[in-house]
Amino acid sequence: MKGTAARMGVMKRVSLVFKAKANKALDKMEDPRETLDYSYQRQLELLTKVRRGVADVATSRKRVELQMNQIQQSSNKLEDQARKALGMGREDLARAALERKASAQTQLNDLQAQYAQLQGEEEKLTVASQRLQSKVDAFRTRKETIKATYTAAEAQTRINEAFSGISEEMGDVGMAIQRAEDKTAQMQARAGAIDELMASGALDDAIGGRRDDIQSELDMMAATSDVERELSRLKGEITAGAPKQLEGGANGNSQATPATPATQDTKAQARSEDGPYAPPAPQRAQPAGIPASDLPEPQDGEGS
Repeated sequence: MKGTAARMGVMKRVSLVFKAKANKALDKMEDPRETLDYSYQRQLELLTKVRRGVADVATSRKRVELQMNQIQQSSNKLEDQARKALGMGREDLARAALERKASAQTQLNDLQAQYAQLQGEEEKLTVASQRLQSKVDAFRTRKETIKATYTAAEAQTRINEAFSGISEEMGDVGMAIQRAEDKTAQMQARAGAIDELMASGALDDAIGGRRDDIQSELDMMAATSDVERELSRLKGEITAGAPKQLEGGANGNSQATPATPATQDTKAQARSEDGPYAPPAPQRAQPAGIPASDLPEPQDGEGS
């Protein structure tokens, strides 16, 4: 008994799980727009059946009405025949005609009751058909509104998912970009590390041959010596040029410093802007080793 109860419990759980999975799958596959269209189609079919029922009831009522007219005409004819028979002294024929009329009247009464019943059913079905038509029209309007709203919401959701990167397509693109960036950063780091290792001599250059660490150290020291030598030369030039500038400034107080060619060109350009062009005065060669203050001053005829 316990084993049977346990098996039944397992079967119930399996059935429950299966139903839950099937319900979830169906819910995912269900489209509200299709469901609404199907419901509207079913209502139209029901409305068609009601209208067909109204038409059938009306047909039956019309058929009963025709029978009533025929029986009424037959009853009237039998009554006329009974009168004629009595006029001719044939009471037996008159009695037979009246008996047939009585039977026809009974049928007519039954048909009248049936006619009234069919007429009532027809009126009820007509009212029901009108109400159902109103409900179907209202459902159709609401259905179209719901479908339009659902379509707009679905489109808005897809747009928002596309912008936020939640959708599967955008997620795949984002992951591909992230992987490309990670690989690029890894390759850059690897290239920098290899350059540093080759510069330090930890790795050998397969093309240039094995790197000598002693020669590398000597090359580095030579480069450092060249830099120090160039720096000392620049310092010496700056130190040697400082007294000459001071001496030139002292001599400038007693007499003007001779103009250099660049200065003369600048002055000539200024004169060309102010007036007619005048050629620059020729420069007298200064003997080497003689200060500018010891040279004789130019005469008026020279340099003009």
